[in-house]
Amino acid sequence: MIKRALFLLLLSSAGLASAAQLTDMETRWLTAGSAVLAYAKQELKLPVDITVQPQARANDVPLALGFQDGRCKLVLSMRGNPKAEDILAGVPADQQPLMIEAMIAHEIGHCWRYAQGVWHVLPAGFEERAQASLEQVEAQAQALRETRREEGFADLVALAWTQQRHPQQYGAVAAWMRQVRQPSPSVVAGSHSTLAWLQLAPTGAVFDRGQPLFEQAAGLWRQGLLQED
Repeated sequence: MIKRALFLLLLSSAGLASAAQLTDMETRWLTAGSAVLAYAKQELKLPVDITVQPQARANDVPLALGFQDGRCKLVLSMRGNPKAEDILAGVPADQQPLMIEAMIAHEIGHCWRYAQGVWHVLPAGFEERAQASLEQVEAQAQALRETRREEGFADLVALAWTQQRHPQQYGAVAAWMRQVRQPSPSVVAGSHSTLAWLQLAPTGAVFDRGQPLFEQAAGLWRQGLLQED
């Protein structure tokens, strides 16, 4: 009953008239993430909108966060996307809502950083390593580094959320996230290679529940920044 009430609230606040406008997959994902989204909208007052793509493009991921006109756009690209749920392959059906909830908490972590005005900004006391000259700094490499840091922060938010709401399931969610983030041996580590941060949180005990959610993530995030290559 609570889940349904939260879901209907999401539909209303996102400008979606009813669940009838959504596919079964979209409904399932939004229902799984309803507690996270309600927290973001009601308690944090984050400017989150839900956008449903009428047709996914070839390389669209099923769930992503964008920014437009000062607002966070949670974008679902599931229609016509045959790989929409590949990320859940091998996850038992009864655990899939937990993984979806963690993914949505990850995206809310991005939104919080954006709303705080610190997107791609290092915390106080951290600086980029000195370079011989600006010409030697490749813009693409810098962008990859900045994106990886944001992904690391958002992954820690997802784990902190899981520890707060589903402590008994923390191990399963953390193991799944490490598996998803594990780079292929044949592929150079990319912008979502966040194992340096995930390895700092093998158990939920590393999170201080006496702190606000994002502060719990930020402490470990700063530790990971110190270990960057």
